[in-house]
Amino acid sequence: MNHDSVSRNSPSVGCTCPLCGELQGEFFYADRRDYFRCAVCGLVFVLPEQFLSSREEKAVYDQHENSPADARYRQFLSRLFEPMKSRLSPGDNGLDFGSGPGPTLSVMFEEAGHKMDIYDPFYASDKAPLSQRYDFITATEVLEHLHHPMEELNHLWFCLKPAGWLGLMTKRVTSLTEFATWHYKNDPTHVCFFSIQTFQWLADYWKAELIIAGDDVVLFRK
Repeated sequence: MNHDSVSRNSPSVGCTCPLCGELQGEFFYADRRDYFRCAVCGLVFVLPEQFLSSREEKAVYDQHENSPADARYRQFLSRLFEPMKSRLSPGDNGLDFGSGPGPTLSVMFEEAGHKMDIYDPFYASDKAPLSQRYDFITATEVLEHLHHPMEELNHLWFCLKPAGWLGLMTKRVTSLTEFATWHYKNDPTHVCFFSIQTFQWLADYWKAELIIAGDDVVLFRK
């Protein structure tokens, strides 16, 4: 662990966790950025002063070339699509949150007979869907980008109908040793990193059923 690379202005202990709100963020690791880990919920996070600007962030996303015509991208999304689809009833309506520049998961659910809305702060910014209620909500490769994870995840939970499903796909923190060489943290738009502990904390907080559906997929039932 390279303590010498910690920014001089970054606190060494006691910063506030952006998920659980506890003053339990402790130094975890540093390279080009400083990372802190919450002793309560296990979230690993970057402090706001090291976030990209909105313009810089969008410039990164604009390089993505995902589309429904890409079979490999569909296969990637199937890691969440399949376990979610198997738990839905015919005609259930859903929201794909953080749909990106080439919405695809929503198309896959529409092909399976579900009505879908999409929302993305950069590419589908009409907030009307965020005032609706849904049978299921998906967010693939979104959690790691959230600047206000508690606020944003609670809003999605509010938008979910009773007994509804929230499906999340994001790569998970496992250990400090693996984090040190983890490519996932090197994306400058990635600022929050979840673990099994973090998802268990959320399940307790929401009083929800938690299903670990894969190495990078979890489902919550309301």
